[in-house]
Amino acid sequence: MADKLLLNNNEYEIIDTIEKMTVPDCFVVRANKIGSANGEAKFYIGSRQNSSILDFFGGQGFNVKCFIKKTDLLNYMNDVEEEYNTPEQNYAQKQNFPILWTERLAKIQELQDYEYFNLIDQVQIAGNRFYVSSEKINMHTFRYIGYQILREISLPKITYLAAIKLKDKHDNLIFYLRLFVDYFGEVEKKTVIEEQLKNIEDSNSSEEEKLQLTRARIGQGKYRQELLELCPFCPITMVTDDRLLIASHIKPWAKSNAQEKVDPYNGFMFTPNIDLLFDRGFITFTNDKHMKISPWLSKMTCSRLNIVPDKKYDMLPTEGRENYLEYHRNEIFKA
Repeated sequence: MADKLLLNNNEYEIIDTIEKMTVPDCFVVRANKIGSANGEAKFYIGSRQNSSILDFFGGQGFNVKCFIKKTDLLNYMNDVEEEYNTPEQNYAQKQNFPILWTERLAKIQELQDYEYFNLIDQVQIAGNRFYVSSEKINMHTFRYIGYQILREISLPKITYLAAIKLKDKHDNLIFYLRLFVDYFGEVEKKTVIEEQLKNIEDSNSSEEEKLQLTRARIGQGKYRQELLELCPFCPITMVTDDRLLIASHIKPWAKSNAQEKVDPYNGFMFTPNIDLLFDRGFITFTNDKHMKISPWLSKMTCSRLNIVPDKKYDMLPTEGRENYLEYHRNEIFKA
């Protein structure tokens, strides 16, 4: 991961990252709930016996300054638009979700580029259950509106909250929070993939074209074979056993046109761990073969994966892939 982050014209030192805190049902507004409890607008993190998150925020009784970015919220709404339009979970106001998506998107567009609020350890709650909340002054104070918007747009179970601990040039700490969507371990909804494959089958393409497009969707067929001919190994791990290699699209299949879907230059052969990092946008590459690592990966995870920011991989075949890589850096990479 990077050591510095430039935000709102200010440079911050990255201290550490919490990669995933699943959004619980008790946190979201009533319309989004899939359980029967009303909840108290508090975010349940886990057991207090797991001290790592508590220590991350400063220890028991913490009250810390946080912020969210408008662009991140807009990206999240784009990622969950399909779930809002065709909900798979049994939300309390499931029938109103298409309208709610439009209303909430409009509300986000009225926000400041950066919305600030505080996050407070709920020490008054007895027992080992670890909750956080924010100080509700009124609906218009800068200390609460960011927290409230997270509650309004988050969908439980398929959403997680990540946090980066930052330090400014005056050694003041601040926490950058961001919502991400995870469809039970997948970036895309299963129904979306099924619809894409059905659209191929229903198209006017020839049977051979349909077959190649379908196989390319899962990294198989002619697409995989041509990609293997161009690069018969993973340029990061140098594994050559093709049973362990995945044909990974650079510009995602769903975002590509018909030619790009089957273009072997729109891909790399990666081992599964590198493929997953690249596919999820946790790593990307410059045109001169250097790896960039998302700040939303913790230092511990990077160490365990043995990935190093800005390391050059001389065997990475970037030639002919420059435009695809530019798309990946701008649209997929979690910067």
